[in-house]
Amino acid sequence: MKKPNSIIVNKQKYYLYKIEWVDIFGDAGHRSYDGLANMQPASKTTFAFIFKKSKKFIHTFSTYDNKEEEFSDCNVFPIGVIVSMNKIQI
Repeated sequence: MKKPNSIIVNKQKYYLYKIEWVDIFGDAGHRSYDGLANMQPASKTTFAFIFKKSKKFIHTFSTYDNKEEEFSDCNVFPIGVIVSMNKIQI
């Protein structure tokens, strides 16, 4: 049976997720009508531990210190850009 992949930092458990999200795609050059009409946001994938979730944001980190309560590779995603979130199973 597969179990969710998690870590413990300072007695707190964090789970690893695959997060699919969309990002702004911009172009400062000249575009035709069709070129502009067919522009799409960039599709992105992030693998990270969920630090906290709220109605508006998801806070993540990918790196942590083994001895201190310290995190890095941190991001805050607005909920509106998230396409899907799936716990990584091992």
